[in-house]
Amino acid sequence: MSSDDNSNQWNFVWYEYSKSFENWKTLFEQMQNATNDMQNKFNDVWEKATKESSADTMKLFIENWQKSLTDVGMKSFKEFGEGWQKSFNENNSSTFKQFAETWQKSLNLSGMEHMKAYGELMKKFAETWNDMWPKLK
Repeated sequence: MSSDDNSNQWNFVWYEYSKSFENWKTLFEQMQNATNDMQNKFNDVWEKATKESSADTMKLFIENWQKSLTDVGMKSFKEFGEGWQKSFNENNSSTFKQFAETWQKSLNLSGMEHMKAYGELMKKFAETWNDMWPKLK
């Protein structure tokens, strides 16, 4: 094989890798943006719920959500549940904000398993929300 062939092969492999990396980077940035958007919407929903719902209703919602997570094997979110309960019991926005920021950072720093778990967590949030507060027709 000539050095030109080796050079062409190297260039081709490097080009393919670079193209793949750019695709990955684009998807990663889209995932980060979508996650941030979803987290912001979650915060908006939660703020509205705490202002417009009774403490009993919110307690029932949290219990139902946590039960749905356990039902799908989300035991790894025990710390999430404990932090959530603490922020709910202290009932102030700075505690909740700190909890949400810490939770978001820990999920973003972890691998894809945590991303899938986060998706399941938010899916169960939406299902529980829809069960308790069905859409008005």
